[in-house]
Amino acid sequence: MSNVVYEQREVRRSRYAVAAVFAVHGAVTGSFATRVPWIQDHAGVSAGQLGIALAFPALGASVAMPLAGTVTHRFGARNALRGLIALWTLSLVLPSLAPNLLTLCLALFTYGATAGMADVAMNALGVEVENRLGRSIMSGLHGMWSAGALAGSAAGTLAAHLGSDARLHHVLAAAVLTVVGVLSCQWVLDLQPAEDEEPPPRFALPPRSALLIGAIGFCAVFAEGASLDWSAVYLREQLQTSAGLAAACTTGFTLTMAIARIAGDKVVDRFGAVRTVRASGALAVLGGLLIVLAEHPAVAMSGFALMGLGIAVVVPLCFAAAGRSGSNPSLAIAGVATITYTSGLIAPSAIGMLAQATSLMVSFALVTLLSCGLVAFARVLRPGDRATISRPDAAVADPRP
Repeated sequence: MSNVVYEQREVRRSRYAVAAVFAVHGAVTGSFATRVPWIQDHAGVSAGQLGIALAFPALGASVAMPLAGTVTHRFGARNALRGLIALWTLSLVLPSLAPNLLTLCLALFTYGATAGMADVAMNALGVEVENRLGRSIMSGLHGMWSAGALAGSAAGTLAAHLGSDARLHHVLAAAVLTVVGVLSCQWVLDLQPAEDEEPPPRFALPPRSALLIGAIGFCAVFAEGASLDWSAVYLREQLQTSAGLAAACTTGFTLTMAIARIAGDKVVDRFGAVRTVRASGALAVLGGLLIVLAEHPAVAMSGFALMGLGIAVVVPLCFAAAGRSGSNPSLAIAGVATITYTSGLIAPSAIGMLAQATSLMVSFALVTLLSCGLVAFARVLRPGDRATISRPDAAVADPRP
């Protein structure tokens, strides 16, 4: 077998391995989210205190994300991802063990820090595989994350319905997901830094290119966070629908995003990142207008579906663009990830505060306005060269004996 054919096989195998890691990462998130009420009761915290505690995952992620490049440089891409995904899956157990607010905040900080570092590492490898394949795969990888989150949520919902202890549930989930995640890492690309390559700085401001790309990601994640947390409330309060129909709207939004991400790579390959994001932004704006102007639940639900369809591929394309920008792609990916995490943190509270001061209709008018930014600034995601994350002379370890 020629070296070229063997390398092609390794890259294709790595694609599926990274996809499995994305699904594992999403499954941890889904497993945690469904047991938050149990964790709140066990820790004995009020709704306000829980809101404070739930800010700590994003804080931990923002602090730890810049360290992912250093970890990868020191241990190599495969070992770094293997260790980080194991830390992330095992950290699922911590919040359910917390007996009070202080320990819950510390547990969620650790949970977020490991999530953020694993997120940067797996996205960096995803971009590397995409560059070597020469076609878009990032949307599909994020679609696998969404599928994993749905699977984790389904399992968590069943566990909650059966009245199981979240500590036992999360120990079992963490054990299974750790094994799957670690085994999947066996087939990812084993990128190693070149001998003369300087280690990345432990803490550094993201490059300007990452700030511009991150701004587009900020708009998309703001719309995602607002829709996930407030779509059901919008239907209940603005349109007086039943609780079941309101919940179905949120589920439909999530499913729309997952399906669009899984199918998005073919669209990106055919039309390019810039035109795809412009069209996606137009769909998101149309969806926002339907939401704001809706007088019937079906119209608002259609608007949320269009919103999910419009923003689904934006964040994956932001990571892909960051991985092809500048001389330090890992730092750029970390910068974009930090900005998007921050957006996801502030969106739900910002929507709530604005709704309290005005109305939910005005809040989603803001979401619609931000969606216009996807159309206006899509050119920032122009493809450029598909440069690899490692330096051109960086080695890929040959796993053959």
